[in-house]
Amino acid sequence: MGSSSLSPLPLPLRPARPKFSAFAQYPKPSHLSRRSLLFLSSSLSIPTPLSLAEEPADTAPPPPADATPSPPDITITDRVFLDLSICPNYFRSERSLADDPTTCLESEPLGRLVLGLYGKLVPITVANFKSMCTGSAGSSYRGTLVHKIFPGQYFVAGKQGRRDKGEVQPPLNLVSNSETVNSKAFLLKHLRPGTVSLCLSINDDEDDIKLDPNYRNVEFLITTGPGPSPQLDSQNIVFGTVLEGLDVVTAIATITTYKPSEQIRQFNDLAEFLGDERAQNARALWDRPLKTIYISDCGELKVAKPSLSPSLP
Repeated sequence: MGSSSLSPLPLPLRPARPKFSAFAQYPKPSHLSRRSLLFLSSSLSIPTPLSLAEEPADTAPPPPADATPSPPDITITDRVFLDLSICPNYFRSERSLADDPTTCLESEPLGRLVLGLYGKLVPITVANFKSMCTGSAGSSYRGTLVHKIFPGQYFVAGKQGRRDKGEVQPPLNLVSNSETVNSKAFLLKHLRPGTVSLCLSINDDEDDIKLDPNYRNVEFLITTGPGPSPQLDSQNIVFGTVLEGLDVVTAIATITTYKPSEQIRQFNDLAEFLGDERAQNARALWDRPLKTIYISDCGELKVAKPSLSPSLP
């Protein structure tokens, strides 16, 4: 047999692998412009190092900030009354109006103030004031004087001192008022007539009384208007408002007071600068009404629902 040469079988042709190009899906431009490059980069959405740094994966969005804080709670929890009277002559210090009503035989009633108290906002201040109106504090406002009137602004009552001079006997059964050092107690402003406030910055009590470790603030003021009294804001505690009897407040504001001359004021300033204690005693007579105005009676009113809903003072 003759030898036959075997030729190898032809191998199948491997199909050519297509070359991947990011630009394969786009027609090849004849000229790649700057605008084309910008369009391609935005279409491919290729993240940049800057965008990765700006979007951390584990950072939670901040909670929404509360831009409107809740207003002070001026719910009226208690109602008290003050009956005020006027005596045409000046108060005679040898007898007390509370102990001897015949001291002023020509006394005339001015009217009744009904006060609504903000017991949820300043509960200690309200409780102490109510105790002074009912007499459960071991002392009372009954028979004591309105001792200062500042026309167009406010009048002041409840000064502590000697009972026989128409001043409030220092109370024995009041708790210490921690609200006098709490900033939240000073949020309300003296914006309108009839605002009831605890005197702190303009307190007229004697220094020897204030130095008593058992001293309790009971002196109060009521604004008379017609405008606001911003000088009282953030220094005295607003704790109530006049619900009824604003005409009585207006009548008190019109009573004439003692006004020293400019020369006396200058002399008093000089005496105070020199350390003369008599300067302070002399100033105690300034702005005092020339007629005796006093609280003839006071107490608590038990009313379930107030007849008026006052707005924020």
